[in-house]
Amino acid sequence: MKKLLFAVYVWLVALACNAAPNIIFVLIDDMGWTDLGCFGSKFYETPNIDRLCAQGMKFTDAYAACTVCSPTRAAVMTGKYPARLHITDWIAGHERPFAKLRIPDWQKHLPLEEKTIAEQLKARGYTTACIGKWHLGDEEFFPDKQGFDFNFGGCAVGAPRSYFPPYGVPAIKDEHPGQMLSDRLTDETLKFIESNKNRPFFIYLAHYAVHTPIGGKPEVIEKYKKKDAAGLKQNNPVYAALVESVDDSVGRVMAKLAELKLDQNTVIFFTSDNGGLYGTVRNGVWNKGPTDNSPLRWGKGSAYEGGVRVPLIVKWPGVTQPGSVCATPVISVDHFPTMAAMAGADASPAVDGESLAPLLRGSGLLKRDAIYWHYPHYHPGSATPYSAVRAGDWRLIEFFEDNHVELYNLKDDIGEQHDLASKMPEKAAELRKKLQAWRESVGAQLPAVNPNADAEKDKAPPPRKGKGGGKRQAKPTAELDQAVAES
Repeated sequence: MKKLLFAVYVWLVALACNAAPNIIFVLIDDMGWTDLGCFGSKFYETPNIDRLCAQGMKFTDAYAACTVCSPTRAAVMTGKYPARLHITDWIAGHERPFAKLRIPDWQKHLPLEEKTIAEQLKARGYTTACIGKWHLGDEEFFPDKQGFDFNFGGCAVGAPRSYFPPYGVPAIKDEHPGQMLSDRLTDETLKFIESNKNRPFFIYLAHYAVHTPIGGKPEVIEKYKKKDAAGLKQNNPVYAALVESVDDSVGRVMAKLAELKLDQNTVIFFTSDNGGLYGTVRNGVWNKGPTDNSPLRWGKGSAYEGGVRVPLIVKWPGVTQPGSVCATPVISVDHFPTMAAMAGADASPAVDGESLAPLLRGSGLLKRDAIYWHYPHYHPGSATPYSAVRAGDWRLIEFFEDNHVELYNLKDDIGEQHDLASKMPEKAAELRKKLQAWRESVGAQLPAVNPNADAEKDKAPPPRKGKGGGKRQAKPTAELDQAVAES
């Protein structure tokens, strides 16, 4: 009898381990690579996310598919590079009509013909929810048209007007007086988990935080105002409070999973859509942003590492070794095939990403030898039209305004301070050829010479060296402020 009971127990354990896991994908808006305690912050406090990191795998060299939000979100949804989708800027973009180059006629929504990860998982029996930011087109392209059974807060807007009511998010009709937006989204997440605890679920929890306009609970802001920030580049108490609101959310989600005994069968992803908002430039003047991405160069909206390197944590219970660390370069397009593999589904052969399952299992490496970016646009965060490639420790950036390239060895120079293109022309030529071949393979759109170019009318900032600096301006211009708020 004892042997029979033990055999049944072993069978049940095996069955549980093989069951399709629940999946929660937490996407933060504008969170920088070092905005978490487990990624090096000495000022922001993130105990819940740090605990998640200790329970899963930390990716040190994870990247967003773009330096701004909408393209990365499209990449997460489809597993395709933004260049292939032609969704290459935040929707609806930033106009520079008198700049040197004219941007291509790019796609300003996620087409319904594209297969999303929600649709892929629905086909495997999952119930699906989009909670939070969408920003991938107008109403006809909203989450409920893209495979999500439930949508709360997902619409065309890229940022709230405020983190306290009225939020200014049309898709949130039910606002609770005084409740912070991060908490409101978390409430809906917990309700969805409770309602679907007996069947596999996929939740895309896309926080509007930590995007501007930065805000936080007054008592939390006061806590950080009293905190010693001497010598720290990250020292904004309001931004710190906004980061903490995200950490609170993760803690509440983890607690609910434990309460319902779902924590051992729920995968959690935690990442960001682009680098932290380090600052913006206008007329050659630098305007300090709310965070700092050091040792990375610049931040959101730039061509450099600070614009695209992001935190990534994946907890896959029973699979990932708790507290493990992976230095393999990975990128947003990898999330679709990874989640598909977790659910026992084959990713479409059209996806550009590669499943991270071998890395998460500690059983193998990825097959590819490079990852890519393509941003044929201008951005107040300093970017001019460019493409980039990372292959091994090498990163090459090709700037389209004057067709020059910059080459960096990230192992020796993570801050991209020493351009090696002139010293290593053969390496630069090799990577440039690889980058050009990739652009052709995905049908990337290129900017063209602008017949209306006028430097005086454009008043664009010149290309800048270093990680920032220059004179500070108390407030950006209204035009710049609006562009940053929407991106």
